[in-house]
Amino acid sequence: MQSATIRVPATTANLGPGYDCLGIALGLANQVTVTRLDVKPAASAEFHPGDAMVAEVAEHFFRKAALPDFPFSWSITGDVPPSRGMGSSVTVRLGILAGLNALCHSPLSKHALFELCATLEGHPDNAAPAAFGGFTVAGGSGTARFEVSPDLAFVLLIPDFEVSTPAARQVLPPQLDHAAAVLSCANACRITAAFASQNYALLRGAFIDGLHQPFRRALIPFLNEVVVAGENAGALGGFLSGSGSTICCVTLQDAESVAAAMSAAAQGAHRMVVTRADNTGVVVMSAP
Repeated sequence: MQSATIRVPATTANLGPGYDCLGIALGLANQVTVTRLDVKPAASAEFHPGDAMVAEVAEHFFRKAALPDFPFSWSITGDVPPSRGMGSSVTVRLGILAGLNALCHSPLSKHALFELCATLEGHPDNAAPAAFGGFTVAGGSGTARFEVSPDLAFVLLIPDFEVSTPAARQVLPPQLDHAAAVLSCANACRITAAFASQNYALLRGAFIDGLHQPFRRALIPFLNEVVVAGENAGALGGFLSGSGSTICCVTLQDAESVAAAMSAAAQGAHRMVVTRADNTGVVVMSAP
């Protein structure tokens, strides 16, 4: 049997006002192994939870690559929890795409794999950093990417409950206040400038938005308290990671103190993770 193992980093997206366009790859990752089979397995043994997603991914890959399909199995391990706003679905989709690509001797470029993944996800904010690493601005006709300094720490509070992306989108209003939209645009631009220049002091106060976080507080009621606690402990700021439930603070100093303050302000069971950015993106760890 031929197998390929792919490492796909976790991601944090939106960063507050950068809704559906800003994202960062993180040091946590999942490993996806795709194994080519000689014979299609019995239907009862072929799929496990999530495999409907995998079947759709495979269909898009073989069509894009203009190759005949073949039976395969897959498995996933790693540190990216599901439905916590850290790009778990991207680790599956991009991992399968890159695994099939490796088994087929790489007919598609990394950018083509990213475009397929973004199409399947419905938005590119997690797919871009997972594919290319670093900080990315994705949307429209292109993607901008910037290295993230190892000096910047990402402090993650991961609650012991899930928030599905569809449910988180359902709470968003059909219309936005004009002033709130203008403020969000200005802050998203400032975040981009901070990462492009590595002048991270510009991030202070820039994660405030009127696009999604005010409406998602009902799903994560302690969001504001956790962010304020992190800022009081020295963080540059904080935001809801993706659609949640994870809350992320970024800091240049004393990440452990920031983590302790965030933890004390949270409600219910949770765990704390301190990590750095991943500037590499998806990696083929082993291939035929």
